[in-house]
Amino acid sequence: MDLGLQGKVALVTAASKGLGRGAALALANEGASVAICAREPEPLRSAAASMPGEVLALPDDVTDPAAPARLVAATVERFGGLHIVVANAGGPPKARALEVDDDGLLAAVNANLMTSIRLAQAALPHLRDAGWGRICFITSNAVKQPIPDLAYSNVARTGLWAWAKTAAQDLIDEGITVNLVCPGLHATDRVTGLGRAGRLGDPEDFGRVVAFLCSASAGFISGAALQVDGAGTLGLL
Repeated sequence: MDLGLQGKVALVTAASKGLGRGAALALANEGASVAICAREPEPLRSAAASMPGEVLALPDDVTDPAAPARLVAATVERFGGLHIVVANAGGPPKARALEVDDDGLLAAVNANLMTSIRLAQAALPHLRDAGWGRICFITSNAVKQPIPDLAYSNVARTGLWAWAKTAAQDLIDEGITVNLVCPGLHATDRVTGLGRAGRLGDPEDFGRVVAFLCSASAGFISGAALQVDGAGTLGLL
């Protein structure tokens, strides 16, 4: 199936490994020019070298409030435009609801809510110039089913879901879609670090789901929160 991404320009954050890398690789395989960012330069350059086509490696910390505008500007300078934004950021530490504190909540909201909103807002003028756009947020299946020991993540990611759902309504008539992809357990460093075990998804398969939501054929899918969790339930998290 041709996803209609040949010649499109995509920006994917937190993309040196895991689910972000899976999304960037899938978009590159479909013919998009891709800019990727991550904090560590060497893993980022290695990831870029492993992908086909034109891939721009942009070392940066996407949680820095100024980073989204820098990343968008660098992408547009290199490729001449921007059509697709896939926002991803590392998740917050484990905590139950009654264990959270102000600093942890603020850090989670910055990394997993505000960072994505900033990126979408920075990209939007270029998507509007193109008359076509796809905004995709990589979140968590906690959006649909809060995870008891990931209270920070639950709070930030459900906030992003609320923002995205309302933004999608404002943008659909401009040919711009806004969706969430909500992973369950995948074979990533994040899952290993949380001590999760059991059935794990393949990050590259996850990336292909993201690529479809960014495709020409997915223009009537907007405001969705698509679970990619292998039929996961709380008993499997």
